Amino acid sequence: MTLTRRYAGALILLGCLMPAWVWAAIAPSTPPNVIVHTKTDVILHLIEKKRAVYDHNKAALYAMVDKEVVPYFDFRRMSRWVLARYWRTASPAQRAAFTTQFRDLLVRTYATALLSYSGQRIAYLPYRAGAHSRHAMVKTMILENNGSANIPIDYMFVHKEAGWRVYDVTIDGVSLVTNYRSVYGSKIRRHGLNALIVSLKRANGGVS
Repeated sequence: MTLTRRYAGALILLGCLMPAWVWAAIAPSTPPNVIVHTKTDVILHLIEKKRAVYDHNKAALYAMVDKEVVPYFDFRRMSRWVLARYWRTASPAQRAAFTTQFRDLLVRTYATALLSYSGQRIAYLPYRAGAHSRHAMVKTMILENNGSANIPIDYMFVHKEAGWRVYDVTIDGVSLVTNYRSVYGSKIRRHGLNALIVSLKRANGGVS
């Protein structure tokens, strides 16, 4: 399984045990562990309720993920770290285009993986955060139900004016950002940033 797909599958499993009373609107002061619990509970409820619709209408599935997941990720920060030195030399238009396509790739991967959810459980490890820290980590463990090894998943958050946002996910000790930095850096060295953006757009269905 690729890191991207494992990342998507990991996000699916969060919040399986959360009750419906946590579905209130998320305020900027809401801590990261509550965000993880709350939003995923909503997503799993929607998948259970509308699976037949989403199976046949991917646009509706993507729209749901865009509404429920995207606002809680800092894709610009992720994109800047993924491109690393190439971000510094990229034009504003290239930065915007890459951020859009990278976000769409993760949304589509996550949305597709949602439909294959098979009821795995999750353990939430003790959450601790400094009272005035701008960074936090939510540590979880995916409990596989097929005899496979359990998978540790860590979510890195940064606090912004609008609230806490995810800026990296570490799966079984491997950083999502670091993985994509290596893969995309190699492609940029061979073909250039514009070619990478076009390939992402094609993968997202935007280029024939």
